[in-house]
Formats: sequence, C-alpha cells, structure tokens
Amino acid sequence: MEKQEYFCHETAVIDQGCQIGKGTKIWHFSHIMGDSFIGKNCNLGQNVVVSPSVVLGNNVKVQNNVSIYTGVVCEDDVFLGPSMVFTNIVNPRSAIIRKDQYVKTTVRKGATIGANATIVCGIEIGQFAFIGAGAVVTKDVLPYALVVGNPGKQIGWMSEYGHRLHFDIHNQAECPESKEKYILFKNLVTKQ
Repeated sequence: MEKQEYFCHETAVIDQGCQIGKGTKIWHFSHIMGDSFIGKNCNLGQNVVVSPSVVLGNNVKVQNNVSIYTGVVCEDDVFLGPSMVFTNIVNPRSAIIRKDQYVKTTVRKGATIGANATIVCGIEIGQFAFIGAGAVVTKDVLPYALVVGNPGKQIGWMSEYGHRLHFDIHNQAECPESKEKYILFKNLVTKQ
C-alpha cells in the first residue's frame, strides 16, 4: 500500500508488512506493527499501538492511548474509547514467556467500548453492544447489550444509533433518533 492513500503524522511509526486502507488517519506518536491490518477510513488517535496480526475493519475509531494487542479483531464501525484496555494473556507473568498462548478477542460490527474500560481476552463483544466507561468485561456480551460496572453486568439494550432502548409489554422498542424498531425475543434483540 502506498503511503499517499492514508494519512500518517510524521511522529507515527509504521512498520513494514502492515496493510492500511485508503482514507485512514494515524495520529501523533502511534505505532502500527508489521502483519497488522487496518481497513479503510479508520481514525487512530494519539499514542495508539496496533500489534502484529491485529485486524481492524473499515471505519474503526480508536481514541487516544489505546493498545490493541495480538489476538484482537475489530469488525467494521467499532469505537474504542480513550485509554480502554485489551488483554491477550489469561495469566500473565513477567518472567514467563507466553507469546504462544495469546487468546482471541472479537469485537463485532458497530460495538462501542467506553473510556477506560477493560476487555479481558477470550471473549466476544456482540454487534452494536455498548460497553460503558470504566467497565471490566470478563465474559461474552450479547448483541445490542448495554454493559457497565466491575465486573461488567448487562443493564439494558442499545440501538444501533447508541440510544438506550425501552421495551414495552410486547417486547418492542423504537430508537428515539432513527425511529428504527427493535424486538426482544428470548433475550436477543433484533432490528425489524
């Protein structure tokens, strides 16, 4: 990929062997390591690290001070808030090398992870899920789920536009901004 197809601040470090999509912007003091893949129209803020073999889909927004470690896959339209944290080893120790034990974490399309949240490795964040600021997520999150706290607990549901959904007695809800309609059935939300 030729550099002119994406923007890179002069202080950023881009290693050989990574792929960066057209229209992506990489800001101050960030480091993109080899063998990583960043899709089109992404925005990586200041002091972001993307480790080898990380995959970021199209239109992913990564705020300042986020490290995305090997084993993490973010699908299209994911938002990673300032200083949020991923892990990639279940039982890290400084004196024991476990690079062959990285655990995969998947963040599905349209999900949001709030500022200072921690995502423990080996889980899946469902599409359009919303992880509140400071949450510590240790298990899978359902699509459209709203999760907050430490440990992370689901307290509701979110629309694709990022509004809390309020279901009526018929298990139907409407997004106040988009007017899209949602149905809750067997603890799963679907858009009509």
